[in-house]
Amino acid sequence: MVQIIGAGLPRTGTSSMKAALEQLGYGPCYHMFELLSHPGHLSRWQHALEAEPVDWDSVVRGYRAGVDWPFSHFWRELAAAYPRAKVVLTDRDPRRWYASMSATIFRMAEGMLAGTSAGPREAELFEILHPIWSSLFGEAAGVPGREQALAAFERHRAEVVEAVPAERLLVYRLGQGWGPLCGFLGADEPATPFPHLNETGVMHRVMGEVRAGGDVAPPFG
Repeated sequence: MVQIIGAGLPRTGTSSMKAALEQLGYGPCYHMFELLSHPGHLSRWQHALEAEPVDWDSVVRGYRAGVDWPFSHFWRELAAAYPRAKVVLTDRDPRRWYASMSATIFRMAEGMLAGTSAGPREAELFEILHPIWSSLFGEAAGVPGREQALAAFERHRAEVVEAVPAERLLVYRLGQGWGPLCGFLGADEPATPFPHLNETGVMHRVMGEVRAGGDVAPPFG
């Protein structure tokens, strides 16, 4: 049963939030790296994109929480399917978010969107991510320019804040520490520092493994 729904976009501290939620007992927590490490999960998300109605218990089977794409794309549907679950919107300065996306996801997406990626694993991944990408940036969107991307970021944030009741929503920026998250969840604050995982290098390594068509090693140990 899903208890925490991460609604934040990629590159908003989702890996750190995954680690924090798992440390607080809300694990395992889904993340894009889970999809990359488990090719069998592709059919779950294909079902989420195409089925009517969606069997959400099957899609999120085995996970108590989720952050990042593809999980966060379905924040609205998951919030309806699990009305007792709380929603965490990981947030970031939009300009810093755009710079981070440009150095990672936008760069990796160029070949996929241009149709030049030949690997079968990439092609399967593209089938899942392209509808999500188009939903955020527009149907005809390739890699978005700065203003287009910033507008999409602000629009997404506004939609979540408007749709989710305040008592059910936490807007969280990395650097705020354990306090806001633990207060929101009613959890005791750990004695250890809030996790801070730098996933940029990990992302490049993982995508290289996807292109090579081999197994993807667990990203963080």
